[in-house]
Amino acid sequence: MNLFEKMFNYQIISRLEDSGTFTVTAHERVWLKKMLEHPSAPDAFAPSTMEKLRAMLEHETGYDFANAFIEKARNVEKQVYHPLLRLLRRVIMNRNALTITFQVKDGRSFSEQRGFPFKLEYSMVKREWYLLWHHLGKRAFMSTKLQNIVSITEEPFPADEATRLTERIASILETRKDTALIEVVQAYNKELSRILYAFSCFDKEVSYDADTDTYRIALTFLGDESETILSKIRFLGKRVRVIESGKLQRRMLETATKALERYQQLEKPDAEAPL
Repeated sequence: MNLFEKMFNYQIISRLEDSGTFTVTAHERVWLKKMLEHPSAPDAFAPSTMEKLRAMLEHETGYDFANAFIEKARNVEKQVYHPLLRLLRRVIMNRNALTITFQVKDGRSFSEQRGFPFKLEYSMVKREWYLLWHHLGKRAFMSTKLQNIVSITEEPFPADEATRLTERIASILETRKDTALIEVVQAYNKELSRILYAFSCFDKEVSYDADTDTYRIALTFLGDESETILSKIRFLGKRVRVIESGKLQRRMLETATKALERYQQLEKPDAEAPL
């Protein structure tokens, strides 16, 4: 493709984007048709949207994977999509309150609790969706697994109160954040992609010092996720080192000390040589 073709294609794409038009390839249409057959598809789309998509894809050729793959035994799959996601997203977008019935770890149930939803969060480690919300009765910040929520009802909420609570919850989450600076050992720079993948679940910024040929990864995470960060660092081994974060450095030192105490070989006196 020459320069003039690239410029022409760029102009077409720009005009399509300005008009709100989105181009879809034939492969993407066939893939979407197959995905609409998934059991969770009716929960992911509104009935009218499902009907419209199926009508648009009616004449597309579908894929048949029945005899294409042989699947070995595996653990029970946790569905990434949850039926309550669409409802909760609408409530958060409308900045309304909700009446929620949910359960806790010990099996107790709390019925008809009024709250203000702030954010939906997905844990890549636990593979669980969480609802972050403010309990209007207890005036407490809550984090509840979606699988523990029994029912939800949307309620109108004053706009000025929604703004105040949004700012308050945002400030609470900010105080719970922690940071760490991870340095990639120079000999393992070629494994940067693998190292970044290990930290893909967390907010990060990567910087490069050309003078020392060193990559540094600045991580931002919630305080209760520090043990997960430590497990990633242990997994990477000598490829990385923590250069800023007293908490992580202390925990790594503690882990290394315990490992040495457990596996250190005691020196034994040399056996007498046979005569």
